[in-house]
Amino acid sequence: MAIKKVLVVDDSKTELMFMTDLLQKQGFAVRTAESAEDAFKRLAEDRPDLILMDVVMPGQNGFQLTRSITRDPLYTGIPIIMCTSKNQETDRVWGMRQGARDYVTKPVDADELMAKIKALG
Repeated sequence: MAIKKVLVVDDSKTELMFMTDLLQKQGFAVRTAESAEDAFKRLAEDRPDLILMDVVMPGQNGFQLTRSITRDPLYTGIPIIMCTSKNQETDRVWGMRQGARDYVTKPVDADELMAKIKALG
């Protein structure tokens, strides 16, 4: 499945702008969400091919949201890459256990992220 539409979930406007710019330059259509609630609205409106997920957010965090999405029959097929400043190995393992397909630490390396997206597509 070719990845064309990406949903970026992050509560930082700076990160959202950076990721949107990076992904659009690579030809992806990008939607953004600043919370778990926003993310579920975006999922219902326009099913993405990939979700890039921050961990540290107000309300439901990215680990919880990833678990909710990957266990929902409507969305189980959508791959999630965690993009977070949480750089401990235990965080990476926990993210993968919640259903994430991959894990990238911030500051995000553009080449690394593109390689991981390409590997999924």
